Amino acid sequence: MAEPLFEVEGAGAAPAGAGAAVLQQDVATAGGAGPVTIVLRVHVQPAAGKAAVVGRHGDALHVRVAAPPVGGRANAATSELIAEVLDVKASQVELAGGERSRTKRFRVRDVEADDVARKLDVAIEQSSRRGSGGGARSRARR
Repeated sequence: MAEPLFEVEGAGAAPAGAGAAVLQQDVATAGGAGPVTIVLRVHVQPAAGKAAVVGRHGDALHVRVAAPPVGGRANAATSELIAEVLDVKASQVELAGGERSRTKRFRVRDVEADDVARKLDVAIEQSSRRGSGGGARSRARR
């Protein structure tokens, strides 16, 4: 079982050393509870051509963005890509940590946890079909 890429904020933090099953249970439990706030772990590859979901990078979503890591431009481009992939408004996505790091955390408000999990699975599956050469952003939305 792959580790989940996000945690549900306020869903009872998992104890230190807890496995993926505990976090997945939190996600599954919160999925039926209506809109929640999630914290998505993202590994960003800036200045990398077209913006696209590449796959997984450990317990993070691996994405590429065209914007360089200067003046917050790569962070803004990553936020836009996440909003597009999850089909949410840009105002629902905010950088929660890792401003100057490739490994970042983005907070996404008012989403259904099970919908987020499904959309991320679809985006990762589509990225594996097109290979590591990047690809159209629109395919990640389905």
